[in-house]
Amino acid sequence: MIVCKSPAEIERMAVANGLVARILAELAEVTSPGVTTRELDALAERRIAEAGARPAFKGYRGYPATLCASVNEQVVHGIPSDRPMKEGDIVSLDMGVVVDGFYGDSAITVGVGRIAPEADRLLRVTEEALGRAIDQVRAGARLSDIGHAVQAVVEANGFSVVREFVGHGIGAALHEEPQIPNYGEPGRGPRLAEGMVLAIEPMVNAGKPAVKVLADGWTAVTRDGSLSAHFEHTVAVTADGARVLTRREATVRR
Repeated sequence: MIVCKSPAEIERMAVANGLVARILAELAEVTSPGVTTRELDALAERRIAEAGARPAFKGYRGYPATLCASVNEQVVHGIPSDRPMKEGDIVSLDMGVVVDGFYGDSAITVGVGRIAPEADRLLRVTEEALGRAIDQVRAGARLSDIGHAVQAVVEANGFSVVREFVGHGIGAALHEEPQIPNYGEPGRGPRLAEGMVLAIEPMVNAGKPAVKVLADGWTAVTRDGSLSAHFEHTVAVTADGARVLTRREATVRR
């Protein structure tokens, strides 16, 4: 069942998602060669606590950290570690919080120092695909229009869409209906309605789309070892179209 939120509930969700956006922007600024993803995780958890919120991911189905930090060929759900990041790496930072009973969720991928032109292009295309997907969000549109927009941008640029993981509805639970694939034909699935809130999250590989999960039970990596990027916004369907609840005030550096 797809749960539509009232305007008051969307305002409460805006608080949670605004917190996520601010913390991710700070994490992006401190991401640099020599920093570990465990240090980023500790900073994220500290900022969440200072805001009187709680992490959405820590303890979720046994996940051990506040932040998902996925480096290079890691697609999603990378567990923070003590391995220092190095110049030229890329890292996906995915984080959620709970504030006043509602969830916020967003992800960005940033470069560590100077990155290769092809890595930069992967990040730009993935973020562009997210923007094109958000452009489809309006009452009366079909759910599959979102994934089709992602796929069209990604494949036109020679990259591939991850198919094993999808976006999702979000609200009083982290994962609600509907599931939102990042591929497919347009004009299919449920119609979008005012009050729906969707976590839209393209995951894009520089090589082939296949992924596998490592022995830790969480970290998904590309099977061919190619780089992967991940961007996510939480978006509400309103009478005026899409409202991006996790919009950041400044562009996150690459």
